[in-house]
Amino acid sequence: MATQQIAVRLPEELLDELDALVASGVYESRAAAVRAGVEAITALERRLQTDRAIVAGYRRTPPTAAEHDASVASLRDAIAEEPW
Repeated sequence: MATQQIAVRLPEELLDELDALVASGVYESRAAAVRAGVEAITALERRLQTDRAIVAGYRRTPPTAAEHDASVASLRDAIAEEPW
């Protein structure tokens, strides 16, 4: 995969935390930590977009009363089966 270099300015406090993660071995380098952060926020945004699309779909076509009742019953059954 081709890569490109970017410049990022960080507040000293955040850079200190980043360096502590590298020093403790959580990340191999500053660049690896920044890559992991960018990957995490882009993955989160993809999930949020999916969530918003699902909500929009339910707003366009709300569940029927029977579908709602079935989902509540299913949820109750799932909770009852938990080994709490």
